[in-house]
Amino acid sequence: MTALVTGGTRGIGRAIVEELSGHGAIVHTCARNESELNTCLENWSDEGIKITGSVCDVSSRHDREKLMDDVASLFGGKLHILVNNVGTNIRKPMVQLTVEEFSMLMSTNFESVFHMSQLAHPFLKASKAGSIVFTSSVSAFVSLKSMTLQGATKGAINQLTKNLACEWAKDGIRSNAVAPWYIKTSMVEQVLSNKEYVEEVLLCTPLGRLGDPNEVSSLVAFLCMPASSYITGQIICVDGGMSVNGFYPRNG
Repeated sequence: MTALVTGGTRGIGRAIVEELSGHGAIVHTCARNESELNTCLENWSDEGIKITGSVCDVSSRHDREKLMDDVASLFGGKLHILVNNVGTNIRKPMVQLTVEEFSMLMSTNFESVFHMSQLAHPFLKASKAGSIVFTSSVSAFVSLKSMTLQGATKGAINQLTKNLACEWAKDGIRSNAVAPWYIKTSMVEQVLSNKEYVEEVLLCTPLGRLGDPNEVSSLVAFLCMPASSYITGQIICVDGGMSVNGFYPRNG
């Protein structure tokens, strides 16, 4: 199976790339940082893992179109798996967000995955067994500190997931999403350096710990496999129980 994973050089994206490759998929990924991308490609090659990549800023329409041209050429016009993984956040109270920050978050988190899905549609359809997996967030289900706009973009992704599951079912394309809570990645290192905040996070999480990237990537891989062929339109939380926890203190 052929796969495109956006943002595959670090964190959850890298875990997804390696997970899919480990299951035999032919994987292409992308990243904004050319040096970081080349380092990852070299490391994978040294480990005997064949993965290709393109430099791409998914917030740029031109870059997205170039990336999909690369993928179409590389995979002969057929794509089985699209993992829309790239996402970011700006942690501020809503009233402090600037017009530029609003535009950046919307273009990176939502416009990019909407357009990438549009571009990938003919190639996913040509495979006759296409699967799209979006990276959402528990912020789309519950309120989180200083994440109002990020949560809104992820809520939009959830609805896109459901709509495409219905609209593109006739084309043999399934659409699902994973919604992580705090996962141990470089993206959240600064936030998690605050020990008091980490304790608050753990108190809200029934399993009492942070997640690992491979606990997300294993679910993504499952959603791309024939074993999940009757699953579409679902958003599955990978959150240690956080999103279903009302008032249930861990010590009580």
